[in-house]
Amino acid sequence: MSTDSLMRATASLYGLALGDALGSQFFVPANRTHLTAHTPPPGPWQWTDDTEMACSVYRVLADHGSVDQDALAAGFAAHHDFDRGYGPATGRMLRLVREGGDWRALAGGLFDGKGSWGNGAAMRVAPLGAWFAGDLDEAVRQAELSATVTHAHPEAIAGAVAVAVATAAATQPDLSPGRFLDHVLDHTPLSMVRDGIAEARALLTIGDPLLAGRTLGNGRNVSAHDTVPFTLWAAARHLDAFEAAFWATASAGGDVDTTCAIVGGILGARVGLDRLPATWSREAEPLPEWAGAPRHPSRS
Repeated sequence: MSTDSLMRATASLYGLALGDALGSQFFVPANRTHLTAHTPPPGPWQWTDDTEMACSVYRVLADHGSVDQDALAAGFAAHHDFDRGYGPATGRMLRLVREGGDWRALAGGLFDGKGSWGNGAAMRVAPLGAWFAGDLDEAVRQAELSATVTHAHPEAIAGAVAVAVATAAATQPDLSPGRFLDHVLDHTPLSMVRDGIAEARALLTIGDPLLAGRTLGNGRNVSAHDTVPFTLWAAARHLDAFEAAFWATASAGGDVDTTCAIVGGILGARVGLDRLPATWSREAEPLPEWAGAPRHPSRS
């Protein structure tokens, strides 16, 4: 394990958890005026399944240096908290794994043997992209391994690959929005996800997140191809501005906790732990101790 890999992955995990926790607050009707005003609602903010699963990805990388699929499946199952908002298919699968089921058969058997094309593999993968930031091809391979533990459909795998590569690419200095998305397009397999990212590339001159969300999808259908292209558009438009990226993402509505988790994980890796908004970080629920992540400096 390199210190740089761990530091990047840690910053990404905290950025993901912050986006997830704050984004989840806007499912509460009373908080929607805060969204319109771009002001955070009162804390504390609880994170969801996005962060819980990302913590398992992070822990497996810290323990093994790469994706051990059996360890990752065991981690997902052991730490599965039904109340964190898991989708029904994933929740049932993890319960069966906990009871001794084979994750390979269970993941591959979902949805009449096609596998899930949901956004769950993409929502948790950013710390992995940060870990393998120095090798985009390896980030692709490891993202595929991480995705197939629960999401065997090619679209879900493509979504995970795209977010992992985006996170890895985001750590590069002097990165233009167009070049950022070009890196992702160069490494994402042919898919509806990739088609959406190409459309996001063409929409970079448009600054309206509502229009971008309507065009690209905002996660409302919780599929990878309805989620990932818009999040990469939002990250590309605000590569060095975490707060602006968050508000642009959240204002498009849809699956707000997940879209904000993805964008937060990408930009957390880019800006680093010390440049995440400290006042926001203090309101977010702390990461679980079992994840093994260093304590956030805002809580020191």
